[in-house]
Amino acid sequence: MQESGRSAIADADLVFVSAATAWVAAIKAALGRLELPDTVESGVEDSGFEKLSITFSHAEAAAVLPQHHHDPFDRMLVAQAAAEDLTLVMHDRKLEAYDVPILWT
Repeated sequence: MQESGRSAIADADLVFVSAATAWVAAIKAALGRLELPDTVESGVEDSGFEKLSITFSHAEAAAVLPQHHHDPFDRMLVAQAAAEDLTLVMHDRKLEAYDVPILWT
């Protein structure tokens, strides 16, 4: 992550981590593509971040997003950011097409 992303997170009063992010990390760890020292949940809690659950309204919002991006996890993050008035910290430029604030890494 670029320093601007790190400093923005460090300076924020409140940082949310989506259950979708935990899901992706767990899948990557199970496939051997990511090494985690502990669970994602414990890392989030140890960092002082807040867990953001996936709600039915988030799922419904993700389902009706324009098809600019086809990754269901990223679409969920967009839907959550829009529903909860949050800024995404992201590197995937395909998400530029959505109307949510993004801090690029």
